[in-house]
Amino acid sequence: MIDLTGKRALVCGSTQGIGKASAMILAQQGASITLAARNEDTLKQVLKELTTAANQKHDYIVADFNQPEQLKKNVETYLSGGNEFHILMNNSGGPPGGEIVNAKVEDFLLAFQRHLICNHTLSQLVVPGMKKNKYGRIINVISTSVKEPIKGLGVSNTIRASVASWAKTMSFELAPFGITVNNVLPGSTDTARVEEIMKNTSAKTGKTPEAVKADMISKVPAGRFATADEIAYAVAFLASPEAAYINGINLPVDGGRTGCL
Repeated sequence: MIDLTGKRALVCGSTQGIGKASAMILAQQGASITLAARNEDTLKQVLKELTTAANQKHDYIVADFNQPEQLKKNVETYLSGGNEFHILMNNSGGPPGGEIVNAKVEDFLLAFQRHLICNHTLSQLVVPGMKKNKYGRIINVISTSVKEPIKGLGVSNTIRASVASWAKTMSFELAPFGITVNNVLPGSTDTARVEEIMKNTSAKTGKTPEAVKADMISKVPAGRFATADEIAYAVAFLASPEAAYINGINLPVDGGRTGCL
């Protein structure tokens, strides 16, 4: 059984979907959770849902990933109170869909800032504490497009690949300090993000949402979408002491959809 008692995790995008599921499951494994998202009312609600069976103390940071400087300031303030993180889960909603030839430069810049720059900023802030404790797990939730670009997600494909390369590079540098850096690549997961993609595809193709969903599921050998919990369990394992020798990987959690090795 995974035991994260005594560990504190900063879980980003943790008021819904994969982020919320990960916060819940990490708490079930004994970790103390710091939620991070931009809606304080929702943060307070999720905070009440986290188990404290291991006598954890959970809290939250209000953070808008469209404002990296404010994000940095808020986390710096939190850390200045003597807090440290053993686990960082970088997770933020993906860029809007669309063909890459039609993407605006501003679309790339915003997505780059939201994903890579914010991930980098948070990592720089938490790594000193991880080094001191000789324990660190940086887990980035990105996409299977890292391995196989997904049609109609031009900006996302581009930015997700840059995050994967950044993470791999950092994994080399931090491994000597007992810190691992890994990426979880969700396939189609039953979240608001996939609902949005299906809705957009339906509008563009004229297919019903049900037909779009059936088409997506037909490409998954498992024959269904993932649940958010199934992604979260992969996150929890990579956050654990048992995963100490797993570093710099891209782990698809996609029911076998990704065709490459």
